[in-house]
Amino acid sequence: MDVLANNDWRRRRAIPEVDAELDLVVEDAESGFCGAVVGFEFGAVVLEDRFGKRRNFPLEPAAFLLDGEPVTLRRPQQAAPRQQRKTTASGSIAVAGHTARVARRSRIWVEGIHDAALVERIWGDDLRVEGVVVEPLDGIDELAASIRAFGPGPVARLGVLVDHLVPGSKESRIVAAVQSPYVLVTGHPYVDVWQAVRPSAVGIRAWPEVPPGRPWKEGVCAALGVADPADMWRRILASVSSFRDVETPLIGAMERLIDFVTEPDDDV
Repeated sequence: MDVLANNDWRRRRAIPEVDAELDLVVEDAESGFCGAVVGFEFGAVVLEDRFGKRRNFPLEPAAFLLDGEPVTLRRPQQAAPRQQRKTTASGSIAVAGHTARVARRSRIWVEGIHDAALVERIWGDDLRVEGVVVEPLDGIDELAASIRAFGPGPVARLGVLVDHLVPGSKESRIVAAVQSPYVLVTGHPYVDVWQAVRPSAVGIRAWPEVPPGRPWKEGVCAALGVADPADMWRRILASVSSFRDVETPLIGAMERLIDFVTEPDDDV
């Protein structure tokens, strides 16, 4: 007897229920269409055969055959959404429920308040977790004297971020005089930290060329039609939300400094 010709067979037998997982191969009992589960539409399961043809079938009791045996397909319960790990603006994994650590004796120095604000915007969360304070300098002309006054040592490391640190520059000559093993000076090649922000983030094609001898910030503002450098800086800082908005040399320099001042022997 053809059991498929008698509708009573479905009521007389205990038909197993099977989750219609993706790629499960089943056969529609009535039409004989055989295919793999590729999704769901309007409450029906979508099967795709080996030729790429797709058909929709209602999820009715005992409507499918699995390995030749009748089954009732059911839509799988959706798994709980996978929680994505939160990251800081620097791209580090965010530490949940962590309060700021008591400040270390170690410090990171940067050349000015704009540098400090940009570092805070990207690495502020990381630095608070590590207990590292960033302090702005008024340039690095007196760097050697400032380092002596700080008194670096095993529990008081010092990292210094320098603008325009390129061979032959005034900055490179100043940095060459720093010899302490407890001081690390890194830098980026840009004339000013403004230039370390990607032009695309600011909404310009490229940073303007400024003729030698003209103050760089004023030259940039003039070329971009901005009257007040303070207004330009606010625009730049507002355009930065993560490490993706700044150039790679700045990222590398800051990451090296953070690693240096947080080495294990830095703990009090």
